[in-house]
Amino acid sequence: MVVTGRLAAAAGLFALLVTFVMPSLVGVLIATAVLAVGLLFDIGSVARARDLTLTRVPLTTVRLGRSTEVELVATNTGSRTMRGVVWDDWPGSANAENRTHDLALAPATLVRFRTTLTPTYRGDRVAGQVTVRLIGPLGLAGTQTRRDVPARVRALPPFRSERLMRSKVKRLQHLEGRNVANLRGQGAEFDSFREYVAGDDVRAIDWRATARATDVLVRTWRPERHRHMLMLLDTGRISAGRVGDGTRLDASIEAALLLGGLAAAAGDSVDLLAYDRAPRAEVRGIGGKSLQLKLMHALAGITPALVDTDSAGLVRAAIQRTRRRSLVVWFTSLDGAAVAENLLPVLPVLAQRHRVLIVSVTDPDVAAAAARRTTRADLYPAAAAETILAERALVQESLRRKGIAVVAASPGHLPEALADEYLELKQSGTM
Repeated sequence: MVVTGRLAAAAGLFALLVTFVMPSLVGVLIATAVLAVGLLFDIGSVARARDLTLTRVPLTTVRLGRSTEVELVATNTGSRTMRGVVWDDWPGSANAENRTHDLALAPATLVRFRTTLTPTYRGDRVAGQVTVRLIGPLGLAGTQTRRDVPARVRALPPFRSERLMRSKVKRLQHLEGRNVANLRGQGAEFDSFREYVAGDDVRAIDWRATARATDVLVRTWRPERHRHMLMLLDTGRISAGRVGDGTRLDASIEAALLLGGLAAAAGDSVDLLAYDRAPRAEVRGIGGKSLQLKLMHALAGITPALVDTDSAGLVRAAIQRTRRRSLVVWFTSLDGAAVAENLLPVLPVLAQRHRVLIVSVTDPDVAAAAARRTTRADLYPAAAAETILAERALVQESLRRKGIAVVAASPGHLPEALADEYLELKQSGTM
């Protein structure tokens, strides 16, 4: 049972009447009896809470930085009119607005309450209990209950690079239309016939086609269009570093979404594995238009783990999941110590089986510090920044000599740089 402020106001009014009209014990008893009767009448006349049915959609999705409305449907299945208040409880990080709703519901009717949510970071927000307070006709007292109405709001990655998708897909279609890489040999898709010229491999001669023609014809091939790509996302402590307005992991997710969408448009199949010391998220065998949505849902709740990544375990997991030769895109850091301790010992094993592309987020503040030398105080930060840039350039050159491609850029330019590298691999016929 609950009482309202109206009961307190009524009690104060009766106290004044007793004081000035009937200042005696009888007056006190009469006032108390009137209040008690009104209280009992309200409690006896209030609608039953079990006659109120509450439902809502179990899962609602929204892009990070945007708002969405979660709908709560209240249905009165009883014979009394329901009056009161409904509180829709959500975590503070959901930034809920308009979650207190007035209830005035006639029998056999329903009403829809909408609460606006604006999540502040990726992942799921689980709704709390819904509090229902039903008040009697006099507004003096009523009942209060709490209901579990399961619901979640999933904040997907913002994917600001989506604006680049159309132009990159157009360029991809242009490359495929040009058919820039016709190869002869085994293990590629057949393209067409052409006349034999001196120096061609005799194994490429198609004798059946030659028998039907007047010239010797050889088969030409083009790279397979439906390739496989595995994206490895390092979620260890290095990915928690702040770069620009977010973390390294946020920038990697943004680039992975653009790359995944571009690969899906090219007809490639894409797998994703987020890993530090154990798999944190995985997407396997997905292609086509549903790929990006699957990636968003898989990466929505991924957060950096404050542990060192088990690079050897990550490579083992990648090899187990990818039997045929594929493009392995590894999102990690190119810091000198991290590369020497974690990447270099395990990269040869991975590079023997697959084509490897290392993707790293660079800190724009380092480049800015290296260029800022206006005062004496700027000299030491500039020297330190130059040392970092030199170490990074040395690491990149070392990896390239091992046949491992590297894409390193600031958070704002990384998605486009990675997409351009993917298109270059497509154009050259290596992907």
